[in-house]
Amino acid sequence: MNEARRIWLTGASSGIGAALAGELLEQGHRLALSARTSEPLEALAQLYPQQVLVVPGDLSDAEQVRAIGEAIAQRWGALDSVILNAGTCEYVEVRQFEAALVERVVKANLLSAAYCVEAALPLLRLGQRPHLAAVASSVTYLPLPRAEAYGASKAGLRYLFEALRIDLAAEGIEVTLISPGFVDTPLTQKNDFPMPLRWSAAKAARHIARRLDRRPLEIAFPGPFILGLRLLASLPKRLQLAVGKRLARSAND
Repeated sequence: MNEARRIWLTGASSGIGAALAGELLEQGHRLALSARTSEPLEALAQLYPQQVLVVPGDLSDAEQVRAIGEAIAQRWGALDSVILNAGTCEYVEVRQFEAALVERVVKANLLSAAYCVEAALPLLRLGQRPHLAAVASSVTYLPLPRAEAYGASKAGLRYLFEALRIDLAAEGIEVTLISPGFVDTPLTQKNDFPMPLRWSAAKAARHIARRLDRRPLEIAFPGPFILGLRLLASLPKRLQLAVGKRLARSAND
């Protein structure tokens, strides 16, 4: 990014979001930062007092998201970019399948993004070279064991934003999907299985920040991991199932 922009970044208290906030602030942008936990956001506001607007809240609560949008509108009047990074992950134990788990993850990853889009679009329409981005996941390329809830939520997010890309094109609002592989964050540190080609949050944030201004349709990384998933996804469904069963056995060992 060359010119300073007004950016709303969600999920900014830890992981990729916190690292990306640091990268964008160093580039000189103004950031409205959202997360449920406000302390890390306040710390950034102290370091960058002229650049940071702290707008914390629970993004799965539509009323709180509307209030965040109103706070940004009152302070800045418009947005140039929105990066929807907030999300969560819970793994399904199929022997004790819980629909409530799926509901929680879909609300956190998909519905919260929809609430944010609703709040953001009126502000983007008033901005300069408006750009809407969302962090999906490489899991949407291939079904993986225990990822029923997480994968479904991110697949829904992918479809939502790819359809928005079409419908917003006439207004000049460009849409980018961000599809990471494994990234070392507080969320993934809870995983009890191997995470090949895992990147640090700082490396992932640098990779994203360097590419956002180009407004690609997708930022997917790391390359070899993404290529491997896409190759597996091109296999016949029976072969995909065989691969998935092997991975499930490894996960349960």
